[in-house]
Amino acid sequence: MRVTTLAACVLVLATGSATDAQAPNSRLLTARWDAHWIRPADAPAKAFGVYHFRKTFDLASVPARFVINATADNRYELFVNGRRLMTGPARGDLNHWRFETQDIAAALRPGRNVIAAVVWNFAEEAPMAQVTHETGLLVQGNTAAEAVVNTDRTWKAVRNEAVTLLLIDRASIFHEYFVGGPGEQVDGQRYPWGWETVDFADTGWGAVTELTIGGPRGIRDTPSRWMLVPRVIPPMEEAPERFTRIARVDSGNAPPAVLQGKGAWTVPPRSAVTLLLDRGHLTTAYPELVTTGGRGAAITLTYTEAARAKAPDGKKGEKGNRNEIEGKAVAGLRDRFVSDGGRGRLFRPLWWRTFRYVEVAVQTADEALAIDDIRALFSAYPFEERGRFESSDPVLGRIWEVGWRTARVCAHETYMDTPYWEQLQYVGDTRIQALLSLYVGGDDRLVKNAIGLFDQSRLPDGLTQSRYPTMLPQIIPPFSLFWIGMMHDLYMWGGDAAFANRYLRGAGETLHWFEARLAPSGLLGKLEWWNFGDWVEGAGFDFGEPPTDAGGDSVVLSLQFVLALREAAALEAAVGRAENAVQYRALADKVAAAVMRTAWDEGRRFFGDTPARRTYSQHANLLAVLAGLVPAAEQQAFMRRVLDDPSLTQATYYFQFYLFRAMKAAGLGDDYLLRLGPWRKMLDLGLTTWAETPEPTRSDSHAWSAHPNYDLLTTVAGVEPGTPGFATVRIQPHLGTLTAAKASVATPRGLVVVNYVRSGDSLTADVTLPAGMTGTLHWKGKETSLRPGTQHVVN
Repeated sequence: MRVTTLAACVLVLATGSATDAQAPNSRLLTARWDAHWIRPADAPAKAFGVYHFRKTFDLASVPARFVINATADNRYELFVNGRRLMTGPARGDLNHWRFETQDIAAALRPGRNVIAAVVWNFAEEAPMAQVTHETGLLVQGNTAAEAVVNTDRTWKAVRNEAVTLLLIDRASIFHEYFVGGPGEQVDGQRYPWGWETVDFADTGWGAVTELTIGGPRGIRDTPSRWMLVPRVIPPMEEAPERFTRIARVDSGNAPPAVLQGKGAWTVPPRSAVTLLLDRGHLTTAYPELVTTGGRGAAITLTYTEAARAKAPDGKKGEKGNRNEIEGKAVAGLRDRFVSDGGRGRLFRPLWWRTFRYVEVAVQTADEALAIDDIRALFSAYPFEERGRFESSDPVLGRIWEVGWRTARVCAHETYMDTPYWEQLQYVGDTRIQALLSLYVGGDDRLVKNAIGLFDQSRLPDGLTQSRYPTMLPQIIPPFSLFWIGMMHDLYMWGGDAAFANRYLRGAGETLHWFEARLAPSGLLGKLEWWNFGDWVEGAGFDFGEPPTDAGGDSVVLSLQFVLALREAAALEAAVGRAENAVQYRALADKVAAAVMRTAWDEGRRFFGDTPARRTYSQHANLLAVLAGLVPAAEQQAFMRRVLDDPSLTQATYYFQFYLFRAMKAAGLGDDYLLRLGPWRKMLDLGLTTWAETPEPTRSDSHAWSAHPNYDLLTTVAGVEPGTPGFATVRIQPHLGTLTAAKASVATPRGLVVVNYVRSGDSLTADVTLPAGMTGTLHWKGKETSLRPGTQHVVN
């Protein structure tokens, strides 16, 4: 049985998603295109609409290659002879509008062919991360041989009147911040079934309007507002998924076989049935619902990360253990499908959804409805889990698994802080996510994409935006400093100084913005915008901002500036600009000295959050260690007091990334595993991805909390670059109470594999280094030289 598609609902054949993108014709990067941006002649430019486009053409034979380039605004999915081959565009901005390049020859056939696309514009309801100009589609053949598919007036188009938007009920989510885009409502009785196939009769479709020709960024007199640049990341991974169980059924029954696609679930006429499906863990996927019959039946899908306890008077119920659903309700983003009574209809929304639980509410009309299948198609950036960690503590294996899953679901065409609530790429989150991509995935493409996007977001005064791409600008000045830290992290891992050099001028402008705001105290004074530090409540923190004095002086912000200056100095030195490096180091030393002079409290033996020293935090003091304000010989004792003094404002999940770095810098790496209590507690609560904040939390999937995966490799297994690009490796394990541990760490030169067995203070290590890499192993003050290949070391 051939399954037809519905609206945002698409057919994915057994061949899977598109292969890796091809290279565009170099002419398309330097000259105007021949193809025109098009949209239906009667379609408004900027209002909501879902549109279908078709172009039929004949081929005497199938060519060996048939490469096309495509893009759209807001988004598109492109089919060739019914096969879904391209989706996009990868998110960017109007000055860097991505297009995809694909060889579609394998989907062509002799005779009549059709290339078809669905394009949607969600207008003011689009996700916050979706930049837009106006509705349009652009397809350009790579050479003259493929010019037959160029978008022009020979294409046909129609508006899909079956699709309307289903906005989230904000009261049902207690008015939490949600900007992830709308749900969809699809009336199958009005849907143009089979629109993407060759045999579909499009005689009633209308003409298109040519808007402007396409043109790449950088040419003289750019022809349109969309300045085209090639996509630089691969297509997203797509893989079939199944729900684990039917967690609850209200007013009816459903056979478990439907979850495996091995048996239909029939709902009688004039019936209302609701069931709750559990994926078993949180995922990002396209839900797929296949139905037969049941004309007029409405099926509503509600997606949630976790069910909440029912609370009276509209109060926010607790999530509690995420595995438990008894007495709990589901609320959140919804999709709704109204059946036309056809056979094998497939509903699938245009955009993937985030969920662990999906509530399926069915209301039939006068006909029985058969639900033939309920499934999902996982979608995320195609990271490969090359790095691994195993140990004598099985809980660490669970922490690793949940952390990597969190990293996966928070990485798509950009990194995302939370795939359910926002889907925005924030610098602070992304810095941590990038390290997981590098050390676990060994893939720097999404990292480089993010660094470039943040550079493109910079304001004329030098600051990056806090998140990008985005329709609504938001500025968090210290995140601009973490952008520089991202560059330094990438340089240390990959050694690509030339890449960093592209952005160092912008980094210099960012640093100048902060330098211009130094107060007479020598610290950073009052800063504009939102100076978010950590989601801490009270103790002088205001909506996440660290404490400041009346004049704005802040130790936390000043020390972040110091660290960014030193990271920028290292990058400037790497590209041969020693003078800049000297200036940055001198300024860093000057600000650090001002912090020491104004904020050190000799009585408490801590740094205050401001020169007034009314509040004290882990944040200020751990940053003082990282910035070198505490003498090396005193750092260990100092950090023990920072960790153990409950009167200090405590770092939450996010800023504990920096807390753990300070621990290791102070020689407390062996205490790291003792500090994973919050993650063990999240496991006890049934979380399958890491939460944004300690309970009660808005988001159950926040990748800034996934940094233990990085630490298990670089602190516990102890594998770090000895020199930039892993030209050499420095291995210093911190096993704590572990008796055994094994790890693989992805480097640009290949995997570094370590296998440790510990007995008391003795360590046996098997270490394998890639070809061309040398290094050292450090254990209990003893240093052992390492060579390429495998070696057995006994200490």
